[in-house]
Amino acid sequence: MTKILIGFASMSGNTEDIADLLKSHLDCDHEVEMRELEDIEVSSLLEYDGLLIGSYTWNDGDLPYEVEDFYDELADVDLTGISAAVFGSGDAVYPRFCEAVHLLEDQLKEAGADLIAEGLKIEMNPDTEEDLNACSQFAESVSNHFLNVKA
Repeated sequence: MTKILIGFASMSGNTEDIADLLKSHLDCDHEVEMRELEDIEVSSLLEYDGLLIGSYTWNDGDLPYEVEDFYDELADVDLTGISAAVFGSGDAVYPRFCEAVHLLEDQLKEAGADLIAEGLKIEMNPDTEEDLNACSQFAESVSNHFLNVKA
């Protein structure tokens, strides 16, 4: 069974709600662990087959302070051979909507991870039918990647 880590940072609960939705979709076919990014030792990422990293975007395109250390430490780990995808919440009133998703994707690529899905960006809380479908499709894409790899 594929071992997937969902690491997230959430201030208002929106990104955690996305993480919970993703976990609920992935739990039946994969071993999924959920942890807050500020509690993750970056070296432990090597213990997983896949990584789903989620963060809200602070102000106009900044990483939240609780993600900064994780982000910086990614530069010191080789994630070659590990599949990853990024999700996040944001507020579309800002010009750089969900910029944390792009920043984390770039840093994961620099660390050698294989990005397996386009970043999932949700406006605030995932409470519309469209948001729920986007989360479901993102999780399905990730799940299918791992099911096909194991086949």
